[in-house]
Amino acid sequence: MRIERVEVYAVDLPYSGGTYRLSAGRSFTAFPSTVVRVVADDGTEGWGESVPFGSTYVAAHSGGVQAALELLGPAVLGLDPRGVDHVARSMDAALVGHEAAKTAIDVACWDLFGHATGLPVHTLLGGSTGDRMALVSSVHLGDPDDMRTRVAEHRAAGYRAHSVKVGTLDEEGGPAIDAERVAACVADRQPGEYFLVDANGGMSVENALRFLRLLPADADIVFEAPCATTHETAALRRRTDVPIVLDELIFDDASVANAIAGDLADGIGMKVSKNGGLTPCRRQRDMAIAGGLTMSVQDTVGSDIAFAAVVHLAQTVPARWLRGVLDVRDMVTVSTGTLPVAVENGGVMAPDLPGLGVTVDRDVLGDPIAVHG
Repeated sequence: MRIERVEVYAVDLPYSGGTYRLSAGRSFTAFPSTVVRVVADDGTEGWGESVPFGSTYVAAHSGGVQAALELLGPAVLGLDPRGVDHVARSMDAALVGHEAAKTAIDVACWDLFGHATGLPVHTLLGGSTGDRMALVSSVHLGDPDDMRTRVAEHRAAGYRAHSVKVGTLDEEGGPAIDAERVAACVADRQPGEYFLVDANGGMSVENALRFLRLLPADADIVFEAPCATTHETAALRRRTDVPIVLDELIFDDASVANAIAGDLADGIGMKVSKNGGLTPCRRQRDMAIAGGLTMSVQDTVGSDIAFAAVVHLAQTVPARWLRGVLDVRDMVTVSTGTLPVAVENGGVMAPDLPGLGVTVDRDVLGDPIAVHG
């Protein structure tokens, strides 16, 4: 089996809440998605998706993903898509970095691998735990009462974990308003709920400390990505006993190893597209578990294809280490396909269908913007 063709598609994913607000004044109304279809010489196909969170989140953006695929698409032609590690090494040889672009091809190869063998991707990644996984909501910055309402709405829909955004500029209320937001969001906490308070790297050490000191004593939160650098994170960690989770600073094998060796965090947020796809995430999953780090499995944003990759990877993480999966589909208004994943008994499970289990809607994608092969 050999890769015969790589097709690239582009589709906009409007944010379901109108305007998504992050720390440091960042805001987004839509997310450009890049979808890749890999076709083998026997007609077997696989799909992958990559959606960087705008151009101010990590060192990636949709235009860069599509430009990088001009190099990566030809580089994988003729390779066996089932040899995912070899495909990954070939992409690394063709282009340094640009993990978000590599993700789309990597995930498509895993999907194709599953279809070729008749096995779900979670089986190929090591096997399902058989456990239902808590869904993580994404609660963007806003009025404290409005954020409390959005947490309640997600709770009613079956979500058991919540990612609450903080990191407001001082001139807009700073640590004080952020502390009010968190207090409002946790006010109705239910038994077993998990709250990630996420600054997306937008706080200084000073503001982070001020914020933490203003929180209610019983808030019981985990602080995700408080600062932009490992130096700042280490400085903050020395000054607080609140558990810290890294996200933007976790993007490859070395960053996971450094987090463990430097005791920088208690857990990580593993985003599939930011980290280069399922092939490197499989390694990083095992490294994190060996190093005693909990994890949530996420993506920056995305539609049904991206979420499928998230749930298959998360399905292989033992319950002791898994804090939840981010349902990126909840963040957008466009569906690129059908993924049979329903919230039942407080969680979700990856489908036991071949590959990712997604039936892609070709009409939504339209014509490819590039074809290689």
